[in-house]
Amino acid sequence: MLEKSRRKGDDTRERILAVAEAAVLAKGFAGTSIDEIIAEVGITKSGFFYHFKDKSELAKGMMLRYLAQDRVVLDQLFQRGDDLNNDPLHGFLVGLKLFAEMFADLPGAHPGCLAASFAYQDQPFNRDIRALNSDGILAWRTRFRERFEMIAEIYPPKQKVDFDALADMAATLVEGGLVLGRMLNDSSVLPKQILLYRDFVQMIFSGGK
Repeated sequence: MLEKSRRKGDDTRERILAVAEAAVLAKGFAGTSIDEIIAEVGITKSGFFYHFKDKSELAKGMMLRYLAQDRVVLDQLFQRGDDLNNDPLHGFLVGLKLFAEMFADLPGAHPGCLAASFAYQDQPFNRDIRALNSDGILAWRTRFRERFEMIAEIYPPKQKVDFDALADMAATLVEGGLVLGRMLNDSSVLPKQILLYRDFVQMIFSGGK
């Protein structure tokens, strides 16, 4: 009975976070109210405050959930690339192709990125949430830079390359591609950008062995 109650509580919390994320991506954090969230989830105010003491704690929960999901998706995609290729460059290129295909398979334009939405509205958030958002972007930089360093040991670029900047380019094009795709209502924008990035990475390292 206790386990069933705990599961139900976890399901409710997850539903609150999912509904809140959809609302924030549609109209921003400041424009999203607790009242509309509880109405959509179908709970009482006391039910909401059982899981989150205030809107700031909700924002932190949303960011932690987003970062965890982001990490799992990237881990799975690039692990699949490595499983298919015993080479750090070609495994990475396959991972990027799978990444592009994931976005191409969406039924419509991606609604956006929670991290970007929070960055655009930085003022309502406390230091902890800002730090989480920053950590998420830095995690992307670390992930990609470490891969580039591994690739360079086998395929050294002909010219000096700032691997941090090359890594940041991935996050930049994803965020920009999401915005442009949403503005144009064109779900093909981001996949095309990722594939161009893939070609660019391949060109940088193609002068090696």
